[in-house]
Amino acid sequence: RLAAAARALGVRHVFDTTFSADLTIMEESSEFVARMTHPQESKLPQFTSCCPGWVRFVRKEYPEMTDHLSTAKSPQQMFGAIAKSYYAQQLGKEPKDIFCVSVMPCTAKKYEAAIPQVSDAADRDVDVVLTTRELDRMLQAMQINVAALPEEDFDSPLGRGSGAGVIFGVTGGVMEAALRTAYWKLTGANPPADAFQEIRGQKPWREASFTIGQTKLRLAVVSGLASARQLMDTLRAGQADYDFVEVMACPGGCSGGGGQPIHDGQDLSADRGSHLYQLDAESPIRFSHENPTIQALYRDYLEAPLSEKAHHLLHTDQREWTL
Repeated sequence: RLAAAARALGVRHVFDTTFSADLTIMEESSEFVARMTHPQESKLPQFTSCCPGWVRFVRKEYPEMTDHLSTAKSPQQMFGAIAKSYYAQQLGKEPKDIFCVSVMPCTAKKYEAAIPQVSDAADRDVDVVLTTRELDRMLQAMQINVAALPEEDFDSPLGRGSGAGVIFGVTGGVMEAALRTAYWKLTGANPPADAFQEIRGQKPWREASFTIGQTKLRLAVVSGLASARQLMDTLRAGQADYDFVEVMACPGGCSGGGGQPIHDGQDLSADRGSHLYQLDAESPIRFSHENPTIQALYRDYLEAPLSEKAHHLLHTDQREWTL
């Protein structure tokens, strides 16, 4: 219905960012495996990098730890880059002929889209960012009753995502999705889809450890910048040791983002997050690397995760970000 609502507003092509969440997992998990297998050459722990509020926090408050951030762009920015390169070619269009609008639960995504160093396919890979609350207001202003609209499919080929991509929106979801694919990369086989559910929950700072093959991983998941500061101070003091750390600036993750609809006196981030896990459980594809549209993108255009083209379009150096 949301796809139908966007078309009712005049949008020509409607896609699901879950697709580019899967793409982010392919790049970020590949980077993590590379760091784990070459620890002498790499900075560990690896920090997730899909939350621009968190990335800016590291740059300003803990700049000496910037190199620990994954260089993978967020799903929003990866989508913009692919839309104005791979998809533009399929349409026979120039990047300048595509106006890319993202709808996000996050206000910091507006800042992220405006950072010059995250646009590589065009002057600006994502032209406009609307929060979910702003989209709701637009639909009301245009008197579009979403509940009365028919369900419509997303457009192809960038409209299909996996269950792993869906849980990106809840605290711990990025970590869990990345571990599913990292396990496959390290062992050649898929783990049980829910093998890493120990890291789920709403506690602001959670720890877990898992063994993949012969490799033992020490993990931390944090949501909310107050808890992130505690984590970073502990790491700075040498009082904790992790291999992989996920941080989301908003308590509960993106489902509790600053751009979400507000209900006075209610915090719905946990409820929204539980629905994402339900969608994951019901998804016919639960691993990012099994998404056929992702496989086709690498086969036909990007070649492989961490390839030269993938690095150009899908990665960024946060040390150079304009703050």
